[in-house]
Amino acid sequence: MPSSTAAARGTRPGPEAMASLTRHWAEAPSLRTWFGTVDHKRIGRRYLVTAAVFFGFAGASAVAMRTQLAGPEAGILSPREYNQLFTMHGTAMIFLFSTPMLFGFGNFLVPLMIGARDMAFPRLNAFGYWVFLFAGLFMWASVPAGAAPNGGWFAYVPLTDERNTPGLHLDVYTLGLLFLGISTTSGAVNFIVTALKLRAPGMSLNRVPVFVWAIVATSFMVLVALPVLNLDNALLFLDRRFDTRFFEPERGGNVLLWQHLFWIFGHPDVYIIVMPALGIVSAVLPVFCRRGIVGYPLIVFSIVAIAIISFGVWVHHMFATGLPQLSYGFFSAASTVITIPSGLQIFAWLATMLVGRIVVSVPFLFVVGFLVTFVVGGVTGVMFALTAFDQQTTDTYFVVAHFHYVLFGGAVFPILAGVYYWLPKMTGRMFSVRLGRWAFWLVFVGMNLTFFPMHVSGLLGMPRRVYTYPGGLGWDPWNLLATIGAYVVAAGLLLVAVGVVHALRRGAPAPDDPWGGDSLEWTTSSPPKPYNFPVIPRVHSLHPNWDPRTVESTGPGATEDRILAEGRTTLCTSELDGRYERPVEMPEETRKPLLAAVGLLMVFLGLLLAWYWVAAAGAALVIGTLAAWLWPPRRTPQEAGVAG
Repeated sequence: MPSSTAAARGTRPGPEAMASLTRHWAEAPSLRTWFGTVDHKRIGRRYLVTAAVFFGFAGASAVAMRTQLAGPEAGILSPREYNQLFTMHGTAMIFLFSTPMLFGFGNFLVPLMIGARDMAFPRLNAFGYWVFLFAGLFMWASVPAGAAPNGGWFAYVPLTDERNTPGLHLDVYTLGLLFLGISTTSGAVNFIVTALKLRAPGMSLNRVPVFVWAIVATSFMVLVALPVLNLDNALLFLDRRFDTRFFEPERGGNVLLWQHLFWIFGHPDVYIIVMPALGIVSAVLPVFCRRGIVGYPLIVFSIVAIAIISFGVWVHHMFATGLPQLSYGFFSAASTVITIPSGLQIFAWLATMLVGRIVVSVPFLFVVGFLVTFVVGGVTGVMFALTAFDQQTTDTYFVVAHFHYVLFGGAVFPILAGVYYWLPKMTGRMFSVRLGRWAFWLVFVGMNLTFFPMHVSGLLGMPRRVYTYPGGLGWDPWNLLATIGAYVVAAGLLLVAVGVVHALRRGAPAPDDPWGGDSLEWTTSSPPKPYNFPVIPRVHSLHPNWDPRTVESTGPGATEDRILAEGRTTLCTSELDGRYERPVEMPEETRKPLLAAVGLLMVFLGLLLAWYWVAAAGAALVIGTLAAWLWPPRRTPQEAGVAG
């Protein structure tokens, strides 16, 4: 680290330094700035709100489907309407809600947790959000147009080829996911570089918060898994639009190729969804147990192990497809082994609760709800690792019950815990505890009332993906219970939204650290200033906000090299041990990311409607915008001399 007299003796940022930080980092409240912002906090909040809106659309679709299935031979939805809502529900929950919502938490929190002032690539961050927004609108706009995807969120061929599903339905699906994949990939790259290079001095890898570990592991998984899904969708689009033959057996293709490629992505995607949610649990739980997380090294090990093993279990989704029996044994074993690192985390959380002093709060209630439901989902997951059981229950409602316990229990409950935990930090307002407790009990009871009866109806033989069923088969009471539960869940989630709005309008001002949190985001104001930290901290432990030396490093122990008041800068540090390297400049707000996303929207709309001239114009706009984006800025002779 560079030495100086001020750095050696320590100093506080004075009024001039604070004014300089505000001048360089604050964004003026204007329409131009709203469209051009690169502030990770504003972008993170936008991800959260947009994903919540898409979640609302998907939830309304689920309620409509459960209403249709409340009794036998109902006629509320036609088969065509049901298939479209069924497909959009699954697609939105998997691709437009879970991962973007958790990446929204990551956008807001990762720089704050590691002591940085922004993401590594702020303009790329803004670009990722605009692409996500346009991709979601691209897909949901197909519903009122009557062209929504209708082949299930898994889109199995040959049911989804041009011959069996004509029209634009599956073209919307393939192009929409390809469009969305650009956003997810750019976000993953940004998280990895941010976490590796922008950590505060002293934050070595053994002091990185578990949530950041989870986001980084998820990002690496995205970079490996998503290209496989993109390839699958590109091949299906080519088959449908240009009469290629990748999935047509009569012309040399293979229908199982779709399933192999889809599930090579699809099973890791379960952990891509769940991993950041587990990170939220590891962030929330210690604070309300009033002690550090038990088994931090084991939790980090389990995160890395899950990220690796998850790529070796995809065939357990294909145990009923007639593959060689020898392969079943390998993938059955791998599917069983992956439960071990997941179990390590659960036991670490239980140990933390056992040795801590628990403070029951709304975020803590949602963490407990997660533990109960996720364990149930994990137990049934082990059952599916057994080939004989899987072959008997495949494509029944038992499978639907299992993956909703894993995904709703494993993702939605931690997301809601995160909403209540970080809402004061994000908004500067406290929520109503009474509304939060009511929301928890409605969601918890409703979730179990919805999905637990599906285990029974599945064991009684009710198949998945049916829009109606005859009476007298023993399924009627279980479906009625599930539908009642869906309405209870909807009421609970609506109460969450009401609680957030109530907090924004009438909530009491939030203190900087209302919970006594242990990580760096609680050392900032609520909500954080545009520059996050007036002094970038020097980290001395895994729990910096509980460590007096780290707290002192931003007060009397502040040094000039960590104030960085001259310019829009943050610190770059070494990958392993967080040693000081150099300050790095951050870009100001710009509308170029928005223009590039608009160009991509034109490309995908043009491909969808076969207006190839529109696609070409969009590609030209993207290329031109990227050229302007990457063009080196002009420097004055003085700046050039300093740079040299």
